Amino acid sequence: MPTLLLIRHGRTTANSAGVLAGRAPGVRLDGHGTEQAAALPGRLAGIPLALAVHSPLERCVQTLAPLREARPGLPVHAEPRVTECDYGEWTNRTLKELAGEPLMATVRSQPSAVVFPGGEAMREVHARVVAAAREWDARVAAEHGPEAVWLMCTHGDNIKAVVADALGLHLDLFQRIVPHPASVTAIRYGEPPLLLRFGDTGSLEEFVPDTEEAARDAAEATEAPVGGGA
Repeated sequence: MPTLLLIRHGRTTANSAGVLAGRAPGVRLDGHGTEQAAALPGRLAGIPLALAVHSPLERCVQTLAPLREARPGLPVHAEPRVTECDYGEWTNRTLKELAGEPLMATVRSQPSAVVFPGGEAMREVHARVVAAAREWDARVAAEHGPEAVWLMCTHGDNIKAVVADALGLHLDLFQRIVPHPASVTAIRYGEPPLLLRFGDTGSLEEFVPDTEEAARDAAEATEAPVGGGA
């Protein structure tokens, strides 16, 4: 099956300020986040991407902008299902303030039971994001073959949801997963799905195929059920 590279958007002004941005307009990358986005084409150099999918929110569009400039022929698709959670009345409130809300304890311990006031249920977010990831992966496999690599740029909780699904974890355990801004997480769906990398902020050279034969051998090794193919 193809390899999915999940990229969290770069650091934003809301991240820096400790604000729960949600879907609020005007949330952009801060200076460091802009540098992270600028470094993305170099980190992905040599990886033959079949396509890219992204949340429609501005911070994800900004994160992919340098990559799109470096690869003008890359097919890029906005996917509404991988947008940020609708936090309703919690949108644009500080995390420090929200820590005092009784619901926050449930967010931490039992997210499957959480419905944000005036917003979305966390289980609904989980369902739509996981469905989008799996459906796009199947599309990439059908159109580009099982060795293809594709990219999804989205938000932290969405990446946590996809990783939890791949690992067979209940939604109530996904708060134990923390992907940092601009980090890359790699998943290959199969029987079972494989988490190849998580929250990586460094080199991605292992996904650059030297030859078709080497790429095929690497894929077979990662499918090994015991011992990781070593």
